[in-house]
Amino acid sequence: MARASAGARLHFGFCNLSLSHERLYGALGVGLREPRVVVDAEPADRVTVETADGDESTDPAVRDDVLRYARTAVDLLGVGGARVTLRESLPRHAGLGSGTQLAAATLAAAAVAHGEEPRVRERAPALGRGGRSGVGVATFEAGGFVLDAGHPTARFTTDRPADGEWTVPPVAARHDVPDDWRFLLVRPDVAPGRNGDAEDEAMRTAVERADPGLADRIGGIVTRRVLPAVATGNAERFGAAVAEIGRLNGAWYADEQGGVYRPPVGDVVASLSGSAAVFGAGQSSWGPTVYGVTDAANADAAAAAGERALAEAGVGGSVAVARAAEGGARVTE
Repeated sequence: MARASAGARLHFGFCNLSLSHERLYGALGVGLREPRVVVDAEPADRVTVETADGDESTDPAVRDDVLRYARTAVDLLGVGGARVTLRESLPRHAGLGSGTQLAAATLAAAAVAHGEEPRVRERAPALGRGGRSGVGVATFEAGGFVLDAGHPTARFTTDRPADGEWTVPPVAARHDVPDDWRFLLVRPDVAPGRNGDAEDEAMRTAVERADPGLADRIGGIVTRRVLPAVATGNAERFGAAVAEIGRLNGAWYADEQGGVYRPPVGDVVASLSGSAAVFGAGQSSWGPTVYGVTDAANADAAAAAGERALAEAGVGGSVAVARAAEGGARVTE
């Protein structure tokens, strides 16, 4: 039997959505230690999927996702089958990278169970992952803070390419995250973020309308603020910089999601931004998870600010504080 365990990821936004620039997308994000997805696999003559101890609380859609990824993984590996057990899963379409981490973990567990190399970066496109952002694959590989290089704009098409007809964006920069940094996770109890065809359509619409001037501003923030902050370990400057990138990204998506942030995320972000314990806050991917950058000394106060933010927004939800992943996924036999 083999086990693959991978942490969630936060997605701070893209460097460019405008067709006027040479490279498109270019995502920034960070891998987290918690929450995690854990998948076991062992060789079998066909593909089956179970949950730990027959857990009936698992979202049926997550089971369906695992089954689809496992069948594709078996085909890619050229093996007979796999008995897959889902031990832990991430909330689906919450802005934490559930799809890519689940797909990669399922592939890795099945591969190692059969004595094969997972080759996640190479095979992720066939699983439908890594088409725009390379952050999820890169954090699965090595954790930390990641800036990917995006894709050549000339390859952009109005129709979504078929699975497998792209490559995962290469890593342009990666840094270990200081051990005393913390990431506040506030997840309002609202509908999941955009995904699938709806996400794809929204992204393509945003690209076709994107103001290239925003990309110029983001490029300066990345090179003069984000990268120096993570390289020197300055959490305050890092938080302020990624929060501004999130706001600028939100201007690209405002027509698609009803504002710079999807409701009621904007209220949560505004509340967190008023806390001295939170150095910067924003929406991870399409949300609804809101992140806040803080550190070990301010973690408790940041968590309290997260609870207040939910109350002020008039929604329920969950609040947690996570560390950055110091390495990639753990895959063991």
